[in-house]
Amino acid sequence: MFTPILGALSPIAFTLGPIEVRWYGIIIASAVVIATYLAVREGKKRGIAEDNIYDLILWGLPIAIICARIYYVVFQWSYYSQNLNQVYRIWDGGIAIYGGLIGAVLVLITLCKKRGFSPWLMMDVAAPTVIMSQGIGRWGNFMNQEAHGRATTLSFLHSLHLPEFIIQQMYIKGTYYQPTFLYESVWDLTGFVLLMLLRHRKNLFKRGEILFSYLIWYSFGRFFIEGMRTDSLMLGPIRVSQWLSVILFFGSIIWLLLRRYWRPLDPWYLDGTDDTYHK
Repeated sequence: MFTPILGALSPIAFTLGPIEVRWYGIIIASAVVIATYLAVREGKKRGIAEDNIYDLILWGLPIAIICARIYYVVFQWSYYSQNLNQVYRIWDGGIAIYGGLIGAVLVLITLCKKRGFSPWLMMDVAAPTVIMSQGIGRWGNFMNQEAHGRATTLSFLHSLHLPEFIIQQMYIKGTYYQPTFLYESVWDLTGFVLLMLLRHRKNLFKRGEILFSYLIWYSFGRFFIEGMRTDSLMLGPIRVSQWLSVILFFGSIIWLLLRRYWRPLDPWYLDGTDDTYHK
C-alpha cells in the first residue's frame, strides 16, 4: 500500500511585502552562479580573462532570457494574442531553452569578435556549464509543476523508486503525470559530468568540438523526452523542439566530421588562446 499524497510544494519561496519570490527564479539564479564560477575557473586555464566571461554573463543572460521568452510566446501566440498582459510574466514559467541559446550565442559571437579571440573556444568553455544549468533549471519547472509528461499512475511512479516529494509534485489537479523534468535533468547532468571528465583529455577535442559534443548529447535526449511532454511548442502538427533537435543532432555530427577533414590543423581545445586567432 502506497503512502497517501500530502500535497504539492508551493512555487513561492517567500514574500517581501507584495513581492513573491519564486523557487523558479532562485533555482535559475543558483544555476547561473555555479555556471559562472566554473566558466571563470576553466577560462583562466585556457587564457580567457575572467572579465570577458563576466561581460558575457552581464550581456548574454538578460538577452538569452528575453529571446527564450520571445521564442516561447511566438509559438504560443494563439494564447498570448488574447492575453497580452501575460507576455512579460516570465516568473510564471514559459521560456524555451532553444530561444535562450540563440540569444546567448549571438551575444557570445559579438563579444568574441570585438575582443579578438575565438568564439569556438569560449563556447567550448561554456558548453559544460550550460548543460549543467539546464539540468538544474528543470527543477524550477518541477516547482511550477510544468514540463511534465502524459498522465500516468501512482504505481508507475513508485516503480521508478522516486522520492515521495517528487511523486507528490507530479499529482496535478487530480492526475499523476510523468516526471519528464526529471528525465531531462538526469540526462543533462550526466552530459555535464561526461564533458567535465573528458574535456581535459589530451588530443581528444579540437576547438569547437566540446560545443558539438554538447549539442549532440543534449539534442539526442531532448528529442525523446520532448515526445513524452504534453506542453510542447507546436508548429501545426510538428513538435518544434523535436525537429530542432534532429537538425542540431545531425548537423553537429556532420559539421564536426567536416571540420576534422577540412581543417586538420585547427588547434586543440587545450591549446587555449596561445595560438593565433581562428574564426
